[in-house]
Amino acid sequence: MNLLHRWFCASSTWKGTVEKFIVPWVLDGIELGSNVLEVGPGYGATTDILYTRAKELTCVEIDPKLAETLRHKMQRRNVKVICQDATQMTLPDESFDSAVCFTMLHHVPSQSLQDALLRQVARVLRPGGSFAGTDSLDRKSFRWLHWWDTCVPVSPDTFASRLEAAGFDAVSVDLNPYAFRFQARKKDGPVVSETGPR
Repeated sequence: MNLLHRWFCASSTWKGTVEKFIVPWVLDGIELGSNVLEVGPGYGATTDILYTRAKELTCVEIDPKLAETLRHKMQRRNVKVICQDATQMTLPDESFDSAVCFTMLHHVPSQSLQDALLRQVARVLRPGGSFAGTDSLDRKSFRWLHWWDTCVPVSPDTFASRLEAAGFDAVSVDLNPYAFRFQARKKDGPVVSETGPR
């Protein structure tokens, strides 16, 4: 992320927006269960809220500095922070009740890698487990904030079909003026990956 983006994501303004608007909107009607996976927590604005709603929270963060900072911040709490690429997670199959990701998919550098991330989330979720998240709509101000950043916007128009292809059903995608949210459930049958059924 560029310096402006890093500053904004670490700001009290963003933390307040996450707490008041984003997390309640995304998790409306979602049962997280006991064991929750957060993909791409970044500076941990969402983690600060999620750990109070789960018995165990596992965060997968690709940036070593952000992972270490979050690990230090979450000491003595029910949070495990793993520095890992979420498109190639080493977490066990069917080990989480639910998974979430907040405004991070556009940082994954290609649509094919985004789809790999979705398949990985499906793999580690238990059958029937919930997957919920949000991402920003592609606008000029969004592109400006990501100047010199990795930025691959996710189209809400095709995202439901991408989730279904990754192994989810009961998919819903809703928009507001700035972002879209998604909610889905892992299919009860086996998830088919590049290496066959798991």
